[in-house]
Amino acid sequence: MTARRASSAERGLLHSIGVGLSAGLLLVVVALAVLLVIVPKATGSTPLTVLTSSMEPSLPPGTLLVVRPTATEDVRVGDVMTYQIESGRPEVISHRVIEIVSASDGTTSFVTKGDNNSAADEKAVLPVQVRGTLWYSVPWLGFVNQAVNGQARAWIVPLLAVALFGYAGYMITSGLVAHRAERRRGRGRGRGRRSAGRSEGRSAGSSEGRSGS
Repeated sequence: MTARRASSAERGLLHSIGVGLSAGLLLVVVALAVLLVIVPKATGSTPLTVLTSSMEPSLPPGTLLVVRPTATEDVRVGDVMTYQIESGRPEVISHRVIEIVSASDGTTSFVTKGDNNSAADEKAVLPVQVRGTLWYSVPWLGFVNQAVNGQARAWIVPLLAVALFGYAGYMITSGLVAHRAERRRGRGRGRGRRSAGRSEGRSAGSSEGRSGS
């Protein structure tokens, strides 16, 4: 009896640990989906990954940057701005704006610099090159963004979420089934003990009746 109870308690503990791990992994996947897919799509932002050390220590390599579109007139000194190295080209840099220059002809340009660089960037940035400014950043998550990029991001993260939802549902369902089975076994043992007690009582009564005769 004691060994059976100990085995049941051990199964319950392992099941609880499994459900806890499943819930934790599910939360991680949901958070990744929100940060990498849902928020950027909903706001028209772009997830980028820091690849160099030019913005250390605030934005080390591997940091995820979410860059939202920003009108050039709303860019301020101190903003981390993402801009095309050459207008019309996909390659971009994310550096801090250290100066905004207004020319006599009314045009504006931006002087940028990496936090970890000793000098400002060689060329001023024109408004046509600006992709946006930093909205938020998450350390290390850029490596995930690099691994799950392009078209793959649209199905890998949701697929993982569905798989973990399914696994969590399986763990919860199996736990409920095991709990009900344990309760049935407990009731069966209780009925068995009561039946044995009644049988012993009848046997003792019969013995006493024969002894009296």
